[in-house]
Amino acid sequence: MAAGGGALAAIGAVLVLAAAAALWWQRRRAGGGGGEGRVCVAVLGDLGRSPRMQYHALSLARHGRGVSLLGYLQTRPHGDVLGSDRIRLVPLSDLRWLRVGPKILQYVVKVIAQAIQLLYTMLQMEWPSYILLQNPPGLPSIAVAWVVCLIWRSKLIIDWHNYGYTIMSLNHGINHPLVRIAKWYEKLFGRLSDYNLCVTNAMKEDLWVNCKIKAVTLYDRPASYFKETPLELQHQLYMKLAKDYEPFKAQHITFCLRSTESVSSNAERSAFTEMDKRNGHVVKTRGRPALLISSTSWTEDEDFSVLLKALEDYEQYINEGIKLPALVCVITGKGPLKEYYNGLIKKLHFRHIQICTPWLEAEDYPLLLGSADLGVCLHKSSSGLDLPMKVVDMFGCCLPVCAIYFECLHELVKHDENGLIFRDSSELAEQLKMLFLEFPTLEGKLHNFRKNLCASKQLRWDESWDQTVLPLFMQSE
Repeated sequence: MAAGGGALAAIGAVLVLAAAAALWWQRRRAGGGGGEGRVCVAVLGDLGRSPRMQYHALSLARHGRGVSLLGYLQTRPHGDVLGSDRIRLVPLSDLRWLRVGPKILQYVVKVIAQAIQLLYTMLQMEWPSYILLQNPPGLPSIAVAWVVCLIWRSKLIIDWHNYGYTIMSLNHGINHPLVRIAKWYEKLFGRLSDYNLCVTNAMKEDLWVNCKIKAVTLYDRPASYFKETPLELQHQLYMKLAKDYEPFKAQHITFCLRSTESVSSNAERSAFTEMDKRNGHVVKTRGRPALLISSTSWTEDEDFSVLLKALEDYEQYINEGIKLPALVCVITGKGPLKEYYNGLIKKLHFRHIQICTPWLEAEDYPLLLGSADLGVCLHKSSSGLDLPMKVVDMFGCCLPVCAIYFECLHELVKHDENGLIFRDSSELAEQLKMLFLEFPTLEGKLHNFRKNLCASKQLRWDESWDQTVLPLFMQSE
């Protein structure tokens, strides 16, 4: 129980600090009321890798509200955020220097330091009418945001993406004292919010049944720039990526071409496309590999050994004479387990499959999704209650998806309609074989899934936000 006691002490310290700051600030500033509709959109994480919170900020700005977008600036946010004159970035300092000593001491010190930093930063920024906070991570941000709302007399809105304690349980186990305390904390302080959003109907029900928290479901929806990529833009992207990543270079498709299929000397070529330099006309290269894409935060809730084993089976299918295309598998993202999986990838010796793990600029990611042939999702919700945003983005680009099964996935992926659901590497390998047989034919399931997605007229983020979240702001004023 030493770990649990340490965490409890950290939470206690946070509350004492918060209460002291509240009393001091209330004496310093008289009066009340929010800052004329201004909203602080906050996440105790990397803003560049928090697309939903960036979307919130953009939607609020679109409706004329000033926004303070608070978080870590480890990765560049989207250009639309940076270019908005209504959105002001409020950076938090990275506290990596605290990672010394025993892990439990690191955790306690980090929680206290984050609480002090967050409290100070929030009290220094422009006076908000609302704080819209992402959870997780919620420790210590929910408690601090609640105290700040008391001081400013602002409204606290929590956007529940998942439960923090379930993510913590992936490392420690559900019965670990730290996990139990995190669960208690999340339920207690979650009830102190004024309004709540969540990402699925399953989470909405769970919040009410287990926490007595009333929430509104705001499904993740693709932004307007997630769409099919025109062939000319595809070629430009491939040529850009080819400067840094070998699989996008033209020579990697030469083994797919018969000797009679000569390529014009006037052509600028990537692995997937070629452009006639005389007139700028772009075509897809004959015998091109299929482009498979996945994105990840490289964390414990995504087991990429499943994909790697499926690719080994796929390679064996080709070796057995089954008519399948070569594959370029692109896995985008940053995270703690990236080096571990890169080590596993280096040990693989494929003749027909190439894997690269780039980090893409925010503007290039939707272009690559819109250029790919198939998406793969290995996200397994730690709570079974959230949905993978990467699949939402893929669907926005009319990109069919193979996704690993978990309980509420059916709210997004409709098996055999817009994609396929698998449970293990063998099932994924069979699906890859079925979908890519006779590639790039315009017949078969892969083409039908894409047609279904293009015909579905999916609701976009702006429309969904206006229908679901905007009324919440309007009714509370």
